[in-house]
Amino acid sequence: MQKLLNIGVDVAKDAVVVGCDAQGSAVRSIPNQRTALVAWLASLPNGSRIGMEATGCYHELLADLAHEHGHTVFVLNPKDTRHYAQAVGLRAKTDRVDALLIARLVAHEHACLHPYCPATHEQRQLGRLLRRRAQLVRLKGALKQSMRGMPGLARDTRALVERMDALIAKLEQGMDALIASMPGTQEDRRKLESINGVGAVVSAALIEPLTRVPFRSSDAFVAFVGLDPRPRDSGRKAGKRRLSKRGPAELRRLLFNAAMAATRTAVWKPIYEHYRAHGLPTTAALVIIARKIARIAWSIHRYHTSFDPLRLRIT
Repeated sequence: MQKLLNIGVDVAKDAVVVGCDAQGSAVRSIPNQRTALVAWLASLPNGSRIGMEATGCYHELLADLAHEHGHTVFVLNPKDTRHYAQAVGLRAKTDRVDALLIARLVAHEHACLHPYCPATHEQRQLGRLLRRRAQLVRLKGALKQSMRGMPGLARDTRALVERMDALIAKLEQGMDALIASMPGTQEDRRKLESINGVGAVVSAALIEPLTRVPFRSSDAFVAFVGLDPRPRDSGRKAGKRRLSKRGPAELRRLLFNAAMAATRTAVWKPIYEHYRAHGLPTTAALVIIARKIARIAWSIHRYHTSFDPLRLRIT
């Protein structure tokens, strides 16, 4: 019986560099193409662990094929691997060094890592549309800010913003069509939008991770979004809690916007005013409400329930 391997992969557009934590193993480069990757994966012991960094879309083919071949796949945050490299004292950064570093990380930390869950075609497309929309929204905001007060350019700027709004609307139509084609998600979306403050874009952004990742609890979903408080205590010192801000920044932004909209409704306004009356700054109070919306969204998806304002509690 072959011993399973811990393998690290440095992924690029045209090729992947693979290395193993086993002594004496060679580092090799493989074309980032289906035929070559399938041949290499078939040569590995069953159930091997394969780690790679998230690289936009270039890692997806290898991650999907490795999962299909029965290997355990870990798609890592590049920031985490960079910090790991600093922690173990690495000074160089090359494709070979990165592959061996990832293999070392997987070998020692695999019990604490989350295995890769392949997305369906619809889920992947929805994620891409959400990211493109977020990029356009940022560009539109930057354009309006930079062109403010420029004499003689207001009409041209307004025309350009209108074109960008039309493109954003087209992306949102594509998101609506994708969600309509995904079994069961239309009803989920309707229930999510019953949460005061949650509209079409926020519900789409919530559906993408909730249907893709099997979160075991609302705490896990909150941590995934990056709305979990990060303690910084030492001895008698109780440090100030700050958000971890891990995970999708756009979903965090949309949930914060949803919280702002929610505070203008009769359901959420008393909760918001309670936290403000107890001395919390505006941002902190809105973050608490955004976190509550995330928890409610997870519960609605997990238990197929509807939003019940009477169950809201101030904690």
